Amino acid sequence: MKLKITKYKKSTNGKYKVYLEDGRELSLYEETILKFELLLKKEVTDIPKINEYNLEWDVYYVALKSLKSRFKSVHDTRDFLIKKEYPIDLVDNAIEKLVKQGYLNDDSFTKGFINSQIITTSKGPYKIRGELQDKGISNKIIDDNIDVFTEELQLEKLNKLVSKLLKSNRTRGGSVLRKKITTDLVNLGYDSEIIYKVLTNYNFNDTSDIAKKEYDKLYKKYSKKYEGEELNYKIKQSMYQKGLVYEEE
Repeated sequence: MKLKITKYKKSTNGKYKVYLEDGRELSLYEETILKFELLLKKEVTDIPKINEYNLEWDVYYVALKSLKSRFKSVHDTRDFLIKKEYPIDLVDNAIEKLVKQGYLNDDSFTKGFINSQIITTSKGPYKIRGELQDKGISNKIIDDNIDVFTEELQLEKLNKLVSKLLKSNRTRGGSVLRKKITTDLVNLGYDSEIIYKVLTNYNFNDTSDIAKKEYDKLYKKYSKKYEGEELNYKIKQSMYQKGLVYEEE
């Protein structure tokens, strides 16, 4: 069935409103209008086919708009489009087009992601690697780019982190404190050998001030319930669990 086009009106997001003689409106991309020569023919003959082709461009432009707000990997972009319930074949076509045009590039994405994480977070290379893998980045691409996180840079960041962790763990000492800090740094994704190298420069046994404050706090707490040897045992037990030793003068 042929329907005359009565009016065109530029809309938003690169679309045009196409008004038909039966009162219907089509919201079409410029590419669709050109493909079906609607400006030349001034009529439509197969609306379902027009809408199907227009949907291809809708998937493409929705993906492109999302990339302008935040650079994504191919994997993340595909997931983003699938969640919008677009047909898989149209998603794959849009992804392929964006890759060819250079809007999607996992190598460039990886470079930017690593540099951003180094500058703005405390994460180590292993944690960054894991997050990139979650984003569908291949190990080869990660291997080609992760070397920017050099051992020298790890040492610099680790020293800052250790100083910070020492200040935030003022109720622990000795091997307990060392183990806690080591676990925190491993969880952040740093190499255990480099962590060990950094921690050898710190004295975890110099905790006399901390031990005195913790002893006084525990004495105040336990003296309400215990006394004598039992009180002394309870305090020492709690101190030991925190790696602290204190003997009253």
